[in-house]
Amino acid sequence: MEARIDKWLWAARIFKTRTIAAEACKKGRISLNGMQVKPARMIKVDDIIQVKKPPITYSFKVLQAIEKRVGAKLVPEVMENVTPPDQYELLEMSKVSGFVDRARGMGRPTKKDRRELEDFTSPEFMDDFNFEFDFEE
Repeated sequence: MEARIDKWLWAARIFKTRTIAAEACKKGRISLNGMQVKPARMIKVDDIIQVKKPPITYSFKVLQAIEKRVGAKLVPEVMENVTPPDQYELLEMSKVSGFVDRARGMGRPTKKDRRELEDFTSPEFMDDFNFEFDFEE
């Protein structure tokens, strides 16, 4: 049995909508067995699908080629997550670095982001520093 890759990505709950899954294929974020694919590409059992969701690349092994969306509890019967552990380390590192490495296109910083950035960049000793100097002539 075969299924379209965009339908499978949606049915296996990797993407929220099929449109988003198709866009990810068009943008080159989805690869099948190491090659980038178009949304209409057919997949079969035992294929390995790589999904780039920055900052990491997830890898999934197809256990069933389905086109109808399944419940979250049935997802383990449809696919197997074979993402290498080093990818999850990248995810943790990006969470630790947080707001300092702001991705392009993320828009303006929120008030919370701005406050955190100011706290991070402002030196602690400047709060109690007296700028008045006594100059003797």
